[in-house]
Amino acid sequence: MSGSRGEAAMTTEHRLAHSAFTLTRDFPVSVERVWRAFAEEDQKRKWLGDADTFERGEWRFDFRVGGRDVDEAQFHGGPRSRYEAVYTDIVEPVRIVTTYDMWLDGIHMSTSVASFEFEEIAGGTRLTHVEHGVFFDQFWEDGPNREEGSRGILESLAAHLA
Repeated sequence: MSGSRGEAAMTTEHRLAHSAFTLTRDFPVSVERVWRAFAEEDQKRKWLGDADTFERGEWRFDFRVGGRDVDEAQFHGGPRSRYEAVYTDIVEPVRIVTTYDMWLDGIHMSTSVASFEFEEIAGGTRLTHVEHGVFFDQFWEDGPNREEGSRGILESLAAHLA
């Protein structure tokens, strides 16, 4: 190849990386209360992102098997993030399984499978979040950031449930 097309092809690096993690968090409230935080739109919107650290974009919530969620936001002074999920399994109030894709400033960064298991324990609920992700191209090193972001989301949930 000659010219800029060959050069552009050489500078584009296509990579994949895989990342998996498990997070477990105990909440001092009933399984039903934690479940509702995921299953009811007004509750989920409160803990998942009606904050002043970003400007909300598109939001869709369709909590049923085959339903789609969309959550898009522009971080102040930062990138636009877009989450699109499909619910693949829901067993009330036992588990939720989704597949989801993430974009950052319009670039597809990852595809993941995530599960949430709700277990009654003495004094409350144990939530177990397991996630397996595939990260694309320039985002191939982003797996640890996803785990850290998921920890932050569980912190938001804990504050909402308190």
